[in-house]
Amino acid sequence: MRVLALDTTTRALSAAVVEDDRVLAEYESDTTRTHAERLPADLLAVLAAARIDVGGVDVFAVAAGPGSFTGLRIGIATMQGLAFVQQKRMVAVPVFDALAHVAADRAAVDAVVATWIDAHRHDVFSAVYRVSTATRYAPDRLITIDEPAVGDPHSTLARWLSTGVTPDVFIGSGAQLYSEIVADRAPRSIVYTTPPLAAMIGLVAARRAAAGETVDPAAVQPLYVRRPDAEIARDHISKRR
Repeated sequence: MRVLALDTTTRALSAAVVEDDRVLAEYESDTTRTHAERLPADLLAVLAAARIDVGGVDVFAVAAGPGSFTGLRIGIATMQGLAFVQQKRMVAVPVFDALAHVAADRAAVDAVVATWIDAHRHDVFSAVYRVSTATRYAPDRLITIDEPAVGDPHSTLARWLSTGVTPDVFIGSGAQLYSEIVADRAPRSIVYTTPPLAAMIGLVAARRAAAGETVDPAAVQPLYVRRPDAEIARDHISKRR
């Protein structure tokens, strides 16, 4: 199962080619250029590094979000276009899942993994998982403890602690940005650095595709968690009329 994977949820676009449980090639590109300027050239570059062409891809995988609204739209549209042309299926992987799988590779079974993604405005996108005994990258490898949400890191962590949930591990851009809050409120928790995610997205997608968990390209939708600013502004204008 050959998978071409793309993550455009952050400024640092990453792409990877995965075959079953092996990463054939991965690429993180120049952050001085926009996603639109880097695509599809970066995808062609990682395919060339893996020594396959786009026709040799079985499944197209993309980060579903949350993240940059513009980045999400560009990344999903690019992969949808390739999948349509090649008449192939897609797998959309939430960034929460990809981050938690990265942490699960280093954490013990039963470890509680918190994913914090910088949501700006002093907020984080968050979710919590427990690592199960299932095999790496399998859909049941992660057991959801707290569903994706958005909020400020202080209240988010306080809510978890008040219900007896103390993460063993934090991972994500928000975890690194607000590591002092973690150190203060959960001093035994470890904050992992966040690698480029395209390779993990590809590994997770390969397992999901093997289990038949693919979708038609038109069915892929972004996971925003928080509504786009344009929609919020439009609602405010409508209420004032």
